[in-house]
Amino acid sequence: MKVLVVGGGGREHALCWKLKHSPSVSEVICAPGNPGIAQDARCVNVGAEDIDGLLQLARNEQPKLIIVGPEVPLVLGLGDKLRSEGFAVFGPNQAAAELEGSKSFSKQLMAEAGVPTAKFETHTDPDAAEACLRQWGAPVVIKASGLAAGKGVIIAEDVETAVAAARDMLAGNSFGEAGSQVVIEEYLLGEEASCLFIVSGDVILPLDSSQDHKALLNGDQGPNTGGMGAYSPAPCVTPEIAETVLETIARPTIAALAARGAEFIGTLYAGIMLTENGPKTLEFNVRFGDPECQPLMSRLQSDLGEVLLAAAEKRLNGMHLDWDARKALCVVVASNGYPGAFEKGQRIGGLDAVQNSGAMVFHAGTAEKNGDIVNSGGRVLGVTALANSVSAAQKVVYHALSKLDWAGGFYRNDIGYRAVARERLNKP
Repeated sequence: MKVLVVGGGGREHALCWKLKHSPSVSEVICAPGNPGIAQDARCVNVGAEDIDGLLQLARNEQPKLIIVGPEVPLVLGLGDKLRSEGFAVFGPNQAAAELEGSKSFSKQLMAEAGVPTAKFETHTDPDAAEACLRQWGAPVVIKASGLAAGKGVIIAEDVETAVAAARDMLAGNSFGEAGSQVVIEEYLLGEEASCLFIVSGDVILPLDSSQDHKALLNGDQGPNTGGMGAYSPAPCVTPEIAETVLETIARPTIAALAARGAEFIGTLYAGIMLTENGPKTLEFNVRFGDPECQPLMSRLQSDLGEVLLAAAEKRLNGMHLDWDARKALCVVVASNGYPGAFEKGQRIGGLDAVQNSGAMVFHAGTAEKNGDIVNSGGRVLGVTALANSVSAAQKVVYHALSKLDWAGGFYRNDIGYRAVARERLNKP
C-alpha cells in the first residue's frame, strides 16, 4: 500500500524508515519531509500545517493510509478533514486532539475521569496566579496551557521565580498565545517515564516503555526542551506498573473522551511520574513522542503499516506487537543556543562516518544547501543504536557521535544514565 506521512522531524524520519521496511508498504510519501527522510521516502514540499495543501496532496496521491506525525495539524483539525473525504487516518480528530492542545482541558478531563495526576489550578489573571503560587509555595510547576513545542513547562524552585514565570507567560512574552492561560501544578517527586498506546476507539494496544530526557543539560539540569534523548525499554516501568498505567490512566482517559463524543484513533502518549503513591499523569500527547519514537521504531519488529492501518480502520482488536529484546538509545544533537535563539544554515559534516559506526542517524531539523546538509531547527539529529544493554547502546552512540563534524551542535553526554546505573547495580 501507499502511505502518506505528515511532518518533517525526527519522529517522522523514524516512522518513514520503519514503514519503508514494512512488508505491507509499497511506497512512502512524506510532506514536507527533510533530507534524511528523502533517503527513505518520496518527499513533497507541502508544510505540515498547510491543511488545504495536505488535503489536495491526499486527493492527488490517494494513499491507503495517512499518518499525521506532529500535534499542530491534529489540533487544527487535519484528521477531520481527511476523514470527511474517506481517507484512512492514523491520528485523532480535532476534539480528541484537545488532550494535547490544551493542558487546561486535559487536566479537567483527568479530574472528571479520576485519572491520577498532580493537584492543579488554571489561571488567566496574573494576580490570581500569583496569589495561588504564594499560597502553595515552592517547588511548583507552571505550564503554558497551549502548544509550546515541549518547552512550555517551568519548574520553579522558589516562589519569586514561579511568580515571574507565570506573569511572563500570561503577558505573552514567553510562549505567545500558548501562555494566555497557565496551569499551576503541584510538584511531583519521582522518576519520569513515557507510556505510549496505539488506540482505535475502545481498543488500546500498549507500546513498550521508554524514557525521555527533557532537560537541556547533563544530570537533568537546565530548562526544559522538546527532548534531548530517549531510550527503550525503561527499566523503571515494570510489567505491574505498565498494567497500572493502562488501567488507571489510558483506559479512563479514552473512555472520558468517548463520553464527550470524541473517539480517539491514533497514539496516546502518557508522560507519567512514578511517585511513592503510584504512577501519576504529568501530561498527554496525541502522537508518537519525539525522541521516544526513534528508539521505539528501532526495536519494533511488527509491520508498522499493517498495525496503523488496522487502527485507522477500527480493526485493531486481536493484534499484538513484537519487540526486539535489545535496548535502543537515542541522543539528540541540537543547535547551540537551543531552546533559545540559534544560528541556522551551518554545514553538518561526518554524517556518513556516524552512520558507519553502527548508529542510525534520524534527521530532525535539517535542510539541504548547495549539496550540504545544514541545520534548520533547534533539535537537528537523533543518533540511535541498538545493543544488548543500555550501557552498550550508549557507548555505540557516543562513539559514533565522535565522528560528527559540526562545531555549532551540542548534545548531552549522559543519556540513559539512570538505566546504566541500574545495570551496574545488577551485575554480579
